[in-house]
Amino acid sequence: MDFKEGKEKFIESWGKMASDWGINRTMAQVHALLLIAPDALTADEVMAELNISRGNANMTLRALMDWGLVHKQLKSGERKEFFFAEKDMWVVVRQIIIHRKKRELEPMLKVLEELSTVKGADLESETFSRVISDIKLFSNKANQTLDVLTRSDSNWFTNVFLRFLK
Repeated sequence: MDFKEGKEKFIESWGKMASDWGINRTMAQVHALLLIAPDALTADEVMAELNISRGNANMTLRALMDWGLVHKQLKSGERKEFFFAEKDMWVVVRQIIIHRKKRELEPMLKVLEELSTVKGADLESETFSRVISDIKLFSNKANQTLDVLTRSDSNWFTNVFLRFLK
């Protein structure tokens, strides 16, 4: 496989993986392109490489910056903005966890807290309360685990993960 084919396959696979996880495919493809780029790219270069519109490229780059996965770079003598991806995979994973936790888990925890106050004396409401309580317990444990994970460094995580695999 030559470089061009490998590059295209990686970008496509990164986009597919992300879309399977509920993340915008184009956003993941832009991220993949910037991950493997040796130098920062302009929005025009991203547009040309991925064959996407200017609006899509700009919105996607801004979203990736909001996630903390892409950073803007200004170059002396250049009017254009350049963009580069965070290449430390531990930082990338941590940023994704933080963003998804904030966007998905924390709102669910609020709803579960509200639902845990539901009252009722019949079998249906008791079953409901028990299920909500179980989901809330699991969700809180997941939240605590993700908090520990995002506060830790890559060496700690690697050591724990390797012990887990033994």
